[in-house]
Amino acid sequence: MNHMTFVLHFAEDLASATAIAQGAGFQQAAIERHRFPDGELKLRLPAALPARVVLLRTLDNPNEKLVELLLVARTARALGAVHVTLVAPYLAYMRQDMAFQPGEVVSQRVVGTFLAELFDAVITVDPHLHRVATLEEAVPVPQASVLSGAPLLADLIATHYPRPLLIGPDEESGQWVAQAAQRHGFEHAVCHKVRHGDRDVQIALPDTPVTGRNVVLLDDVASSGHTLAGAARLLLAAGAASVDVAVTHALFAGDSVKLIKQAGVGQIWSTDCIAHPSNAVSMAGLIAQTLISHTL
Repeated sequence: MNHMTFVLHFAEDLASATAIAQGAGFQQAAIERHRFPDGELKLRLPAALPARVVLLRTLDNPNEKLVELLLVARTARALGAVHVTLVAPYLAYMRQDMAFQPGEVVSQRVVGTFLAELFDAVITVDPHLHRVATLEEAVPVPQASVLSGAPLLADLIATHYPRPLLIGPDEESGQWVAQAAQRHGFEHAVCHKVRHGDRDVQIALPDTPVTGRNVVLLDDVASSGHTLAGAARLLLAAGAASVDVAVTHALFAGDSVKLIKQAGVGQIWSTDCIAHPSNAVSMAGLIAQTLISHTL
């Protein structure tokens, strides 16, 4: 193992950083953070760094964190780092990959280029890519690695139900549902969704019979909860014995968990890409394995 690689992290990411560092055989070090009354940040890294550095920062609530990435990455190189890897289990600003109206900012392109100027490698989990096929296209770094929480969520689902029906709440979720279903040979299908706004969606169930079935709605991300809640209500009305939810990224903005529960959902499971009470699967092992492969 390469013990001269540091995993840098902020205080709130201590548990994940510890698991990743131990799994990879790396050292870890916390970044000190002070906030001035005007909102500016003062950060402090270790005074000397090895040639290889890993920064762990998941990018939910991303705006301030992007400034942190800029400050940390530039300073890490000034302190001796030659190769800097960003581990961002959740990678923000990936959904806007084209301009739908004149003058719209294509945030994926802007943020992706910003990250590529700071880091030599990026590791993320289930990035929300639509018209862009690979992470390298969105974030043009020399090493771009995509992991998935779907197989591990499938393993968890298998401990609860022998023959669940996995349903994606929309067509975009199809890739993750298929990947999870393949892991254990589960039956799967996807709903059809028409979005009229962030909180205004119409959903049509697939033709697959759901009567008496244990259904798990599986997706890469849960944000407002309206799509999952709408699908759950339709599935229960169609005769599903139960409806649970499994997602990689537990954004769960506002009262979304309450909304989903009120729709009749039983369990809510997520990976630890974003810290949330629903976390039931750890990605640390896969991230550590990927970091090891990068150093070989």
